[in-house]
Amino acid sequence: MKQNDNEKQFISFIEEYKRLICKICYMYATDGDNFKDLYQEVVINLWRGFDTYEGRGKLSSWIYRVGLNTCISFYRQQQRRGEHTSLDALYGLEAENDETTIRLKEMYRLIAGLNKFERAIILLWLDENSYEEIAEIVGVPRNTVASRLKRIKDKLTKQANS
Repeated sequence: MKQNDNEKQFISFIEEYKRLICKICYMYATDGDNFKDLYQEVVINLWRGFDTYEGRGKLSSWIYRVGLNTCISFYRQQQRRGEHTSLDALYGLEAENDETTIRLKEMYRLIAGLNKFERAIILLWLDENSYEEIAEIVGVPRNTVASRLKRIKDKLTKQANS
């Protein structure tokens, strides 16, 4: 009975945080199939750690940590294989051409050019996490987050203007 309750609780947890998990996966996947594989891998890793989560800190911070670690490992594997295709079709962005969609595509294109650590920081910042929360999730001091974030923003601005 306890295992069944635990499974129900986990399913509810995944449903509640599905958008967050998808957002993390989207930033690292190279195509729709990889996105699905990556999402599944993140969920598996969350399941493995679900019983051991101690409740210290925010649950979303733990999800980010597990998700980013899973995605970075996946990203390294993709780099070794040299795979990269568009994710636009996954979200129906390739058929849409309104100004917001065009800007969104450009933002994702620019972010895709960042290294994995920069990508993690900007993703967390775009999700409105505080510098302290970002520091806790990625495991660096708050001041490092602040200085890296400034450099990342400068880099993205320079890339957008070139």
